[in-house]
Amino acid sequence: MDTSRVTSEIVDLLSRITGQKLSQRDITPQVLFLASLVTVLLGVMLVDGTVSEAEKQHLQKILSRFSQSNSDVQKLTNLMIKGVKENQIYKKIQDLLKLTSPLSESEKILLIGFGYEMSAADGNIDIKEKQYLGIVAKNLGIKSEYLEVFEIAFTHQGKFDASALNEVHFLLDPSRFQELDTVFVKAASDMLAILPAKREIKTTQKHTSVSYDKLKKFQVYRQQLDKYCYQVFQIIQECQNHNLLPNTLINEMSTVSKKIQSQRFRLAVVGEFSQGKSTLLNALLGEEIQPVRAIPCSGAVTVLKYGTQKRVICRYKDGRSEEIAFEEYKVKATISKEAALEHRSDELAQSNIEEIIFEHPELALCKNGVEIVDSPGLNEHPQRTAITQKILTDTDAAIFLTNAMRLLPEKEKELLHDVRYQLNNSSKKEPADNLFVLVNFMDNLDTQEDVQDVKQRLESFVKKENLLVFKEINRVHYISAKTALKSIQNGNNDEYLQSFQMFTQSLEKFLTLERGTLKINRAVNDITQVITKCLDSLDIVEESLDGKIKLSATGKQEILEKIGEASGCDVRIRILVDHLIESVMEQANISWNEWVEHLEVRLILKSTEWTSKHSGIWSRDKLAQDYANQFNKDISQELESWINDELKENILKEPLERLDNAVEKEFEKIQSEFHTLNYFSQNQSTNWKFLDDKNSNLSVINNSSFWGAFGAIGIGAALVPVVFFAGPILVALLGGAGAGLLGGGGIAILENSITENVLKLGCEQFVNSVDGIFERIDKMIYSLFNERIKRVNEVVEETISIYENVLEQQEKAHQENLEQRETEKAFINQKRQELEQVQKELQTMINKS
Repeated sequence: MDTSRVTSEIVDLLSRITGQKLSQRDITPQVLFLASLVTVLLGVMLVDGTVSEAEKQHLQKILSRFSQSNSDVQKLTNLMIKGVKENQIYKKIQDLLKLTSPLSESEKILLIGFGYEMSAADGNIDIKEKQYLGIVAKNLGIKSEYLEVFEIAFTHQGKFDASALNEVHFLLDPSRFQELDTVFVKAASDMLAILPAKREIKTTQKHTSVSYDKLKKFQVYRQQLDKYCYQVFQIIQECQNHNLLPNTLINEMSTVSKKIQSQRFRLAVVGEFSQGKSTLLNALLGEEIQPVRAIPCSGAVTVLKYGTQKRVICRYKDGRSEEIAFEEYKVKATISKEAALEHRSDELAQSNIEEIIFEHPELALCKNGVEIVDSPGLNEHPQRTAITQKILTDTDAAIFLTNAMRLLPEKEKELLHDVRYQLNNSSKKEPADNLFVLVNFMDNLDTQEDVQDVKQRLESFVKKENLLVFKEINRVHYISAKTALKSIQNGNNDEYLQSFQMFTQSLEKFLTLERGTLKINRAVNDITQVITKCLDSLDIVEESLDGKIKLSATGKQEILEKIGEASGCDVRIRILVDHLIESVMEQANISWNEWVEHLEVRLILKSTEWTSKHSGIWSRDKLAQDYANQFNKDISQELESWINDELKENILKEPLERLDNAVEKEFEKIQSEFHTLNYFSQNQSTNWKFLDDKNSNLSVINNSSFWGAFGAIGIGAALVPVVFFAGPILVALLGGAGAGLLGGGGIAILENSITENVLKLGCEQFVNSVDGIFERIDKMIYSLFNERIKRVNEVVEETISIYENVLEQQEKAHQENLEQRETEKAFINQKRQELEQVQKELQTMINKS
């Protein structure tokens, strides 16, 4: 949902509907959707002139999915029902269009689905109701085929169009609603449950013969985990309806569920121009998706993923996105022939495209939970480090592609080292366990002797440089992507297809056994932690009901004081953070200004090491571009050096350690006070694992997360905007001599040289962007401190919630009679058994996986 599209007109309309003076801040996604839903449902109810009792009941049934009884949301919903009726909003299509304008396509589909559910409430879909929904859908831009899917689903009459059914399934995928409240995720799941299962679409085109059975099995595990999340979520919700559990648990379970629903294997393909990356992807996918030509052409980062229909979305660096035609994708995904022939990537660097997302229904690998990130050719790319950092973020496996005919030249070796470095989170010495090296074009080698020579040279290099992990799963493969693709398309089972299948089997085995098992174990652990907290809380409630726990007035006062103490922890940490940030920013500003002041001299010294194969007489433009690329690399390295050596080590390290120590002491204090209360010391069976588990609560200060936003390498390249030398700037650069940027004549000794002009113009562009760069560094610094504050807030909130729950249970136990307490205990016992059963099934899943 794009809430940025909420205009003052929408705010005024919602104020009129609810009878409340609303502001922009009040218009949340839930409010917008509910207003739209109420409008559509009332339109369906009232369009035929009669309202049945079944329709009234079904209206409340649908709306109750989005709010709990007597909640503020329910009260707001009742105001909406009244306002929509009185203002007859359901008759005013322009008002409905205003309300729905921020909604995504998936949210609009869900809205129409509820409309059909409402229409079918009395057993059949009235012709007037159907016409009303048709008019609404047409104005919302929803395909008529989707309406037929809903009509057949609710009336059980007619035959589904497989393509339309699959598209509706895709649009209602719960993961598309995760940015909204959990109730939307559940609503989408419930709507999907009404629809028949997705249908296989028959196609005459041959697709990959490579099967991915292990990946399919992993997807089954993921679906089971999602089911367990939903079961626990329902149990928590039922317990909260009885006021038995702290209110933080429902949000915690929702967070776990979202993580599991969004689980995918991310596979990155990296290499230089002309290594056959696009052909490799086409072979992996079994279809010619990526544009291929004899000269290199990849011009954008491309993400290939599963979708119910072919769909291409182009995302731009300015934040815009648009759906484009497949033919247009082939144009946008390439660079010009001229730039490709010259192996120039400056054209790519100047592109306004952030990434292109390609969705497709028949890509076997993607259908089984793999998203593939295809990088552009990275030869001499001025932002090479930043791009590889971007595509390798959260990557489960990376494929580095090289060419058997020109195996690992020096520049390619550097790139391979960069990839290993980034996959290992800046560790230069350790091998990368999730890196695969593929040697392509093996079919172009003439003799078996050449084949053995290539294998020997590659394996000798990767072992000497300690680049890869050599385990049971082979990380080095020799293939011909083009020949394998032809074999797949023609149904041939030759040696090249067999070599390719050996690679895909190794990749699948790695993803499922090494990465997949880790994902499953983490998910099971997350669910189990929530279950444990639920069981602990239910134990306390039961002990209160049995009279084993009795708080005196003094005991209650003691708990209230501890609530105040826990709140004070939050305040103390915030005061400390404000003080530390002020000190850090003052030191960073001084250090930054000193670094900038001496930057010119260091760049001049580095420029003496610039090299190029191009002549300053015959190829001045190419020589200038080579030097410009090296200037960009030098200035990125300079910034990275300042960040690592000065900012991280000399400025940030001590304040962050001081903050982390303070956080640890506050956590220990909360833990100690929890257990020193008379209430807890008398009831040792209480086991609040969220406080006792230091590893969980202090994870924010362990080494792996210590640097947060600065943990990624290549940060210099990510922060420095590329200095471009093209068009008019290149003409200026190749012109006459220029004075030094910062005075002093240091650059003047290079008078009338291309090197001098590259330095002059490059430094000018950099100085113009200095404020923006330091502003981004400011944000990174703040994020390091804010993530600590966030974790403190979570622990304090959970602590207070448990304290409050104890007081609430004492009050309830005091007020209830014996029969009520026994009924409550029976309910608690039932929910405990349900939670323990989920625990057992989770353990069984771990054992099987």
